[in-house]
Amino acid sequence: MSTQLIQTTGVKSAGGRPYSPALRVGDTIYLSGQVPIDANGNTVGPGDGAAQWRQCLENLKALLEEAGASLRDVVFLQLFVTDMRVYMKHGEIRREYFQEPFPASTVVGVTSLAQEDWMIEIQATARVGVSLNS
Repeated sequence: MSTQLIQTTGVKSAGGRPYSPALRVGDTIYLSGQVPIDANGNTVGPGDGAAQWRQCLENLKALLEEAGASLRDVVFLQLFVTDMRVYMKHGEIRREYFQEPFPASTVVGVTSLAQEDWMIEIQATARVGVSLNS
């Protein structure tokens, strides 16, 4: 089974670090943790949990679309948050991007992320052609 690199100019590697934004292996797409940075590499919404949630999800969405998939293909999310209150307060944002049945999910509270002003990082796994919301 071949491995295909998925990248787009709209989603930057955090800090130019050496990793793949996403890889497609067969019908599975593995998306690296997406952080709240825009296409220019700037942090979106310092101190604004809702803005950071949305930017992370927009980055996931852009990578999936580049791979010919969508958020409906996401089967698992793992979220890392520096303040669990941010996660709990903004759960409705998930409903803006996902529909029932929602992806399986794990949230982990961490003391920090790679950049001091990042509050959330979201990684995902998607299966193309195995949509939860078909």
